[in-house]
Amino acid sequence: MATIKIKQTKSRIGAPKDQKRTLDSLGLTKMNRVVEHEDNATIRGLINKVHHLVTVIE
Repeated sequence: MATIKIKQTKSRIGAPKDQKRTLDSLGLTKMNRVVEHEDNATIRGLINKVHHLVTVIE
């Protein structure tokens, strides 16, 4: 299955708790950290929730 890379580009400071938990579930704990996940609907939904804090590298 295809994989996508997700990079946190903006700070989580000042973000609501649910968005912080979403970043944690994606594995993003610090700025400029890159994680790799399988490209599926669940991951896309999480990315959509915090799209203003992350960048997707396909």
